[in-house]
Amino acid sequence: MAVFWSVEVRSGGRSAGQGEATGVSDRVRNVDRVTGQLGFDNMPQKLVRVTPAKLSTWTDCPRRYRMAYLDRPTPARGGAWAHNTLGAVVHNALRALFDLPAAERTPEAAAALVTRYWKSDGFRDGDQAARYRERARDWVADYVAEIDPTADPIGLERWVSAPTARIVAEGRVDRIDQRDGELVIVDYKTGRHALTVDDARGSQALALYALAARRTLRRRCRRVELHHLPTGTVAAWEHTDESLARHVARAEQAAEELGLATDTLAAGGDPDVLFPASPGRHCSWCDFRRGCAEGRAAAPDLEPWAMLAP
Repeated sequence: MAVFWSVEVRSGGRSAGQGEATGVSDRVRNVDRVTGQLGFDNMPQKLVRVTPAKLSTWTDCPRRYRMAYLDRPTPARGGAWAHNTLGAVVHNALRALFDLPAAERTPEAAAALVTRYWKSDGFRDGDQAARYRERARDWVADYVAEIDPTADPIGLERWVSAPTARIVAEGRVDRIDQRDGELVIVDYKTGRHALTVDDARGSQALALYALAARRTLRRRCRRVELHHLPTGTVAAWEHTDESLARHVARAEQAAEELGLATDTLAAGGDPDVLFPASPGRHCSWCDFRRGCAEGRAAAPDLEPWAMLAP
């Protein structure tokens, strides 16, 4: 049985990602030049509505952002990935577990829910799918054995939202707990690698969820946690107002860039200039790989099950 342990550090140092602003700023200046040519210089700024997924997609590859969120009809996506299927099953099982009466939230019930929600999309064959189904049953059962399943979360798959000076940050949180009068953001993970304090500290998604949960539920929220089920570990971070502000500043900068690019595209801008490809290793698992020559050249094809936890 896996034993969950928690790594916890309080915020105080430099936030991860502060050095990432340079590339974002360069692209903002490029978009500014185009918008100036189209006469948009004096338009009032509108709040850009963003989710962590949109911001992450834009930062990783503007072309992928355009293809996922703007192009109509949406370009054909690739097939299912086994690791995404596995993650969705685990999330669905844990959500359903907390919908049960507290006395019924047992490890056995959790494992049974994995079986109920199981899908085999993206797996190599039935044997591989069956092996990972059993692994997922064990992960979820061990997880439930180590937590207090009688403690009712404040939110499950809860949508939260908060405006800032320049954006509306929103998204759906896996789980929101209440401990000692404060909210705690819980994010389930089933990826290949164990997670660290730096992952929790540097996660823009968790920071924005904390900010939005604070605004939506009107309670203090500083602590964020990554629960990695394959290794039975929890990586935790406790934000300060300053560390949250740094994450918000980065999100606002990226949102300004993607908002300008989107508006300029609608006014007739060149999509390849506004939304350039950003080739790299991530091209191997991009859903739009088949429609991007740069991506296919940058990274090899992967089998749909290649990113499963070993």
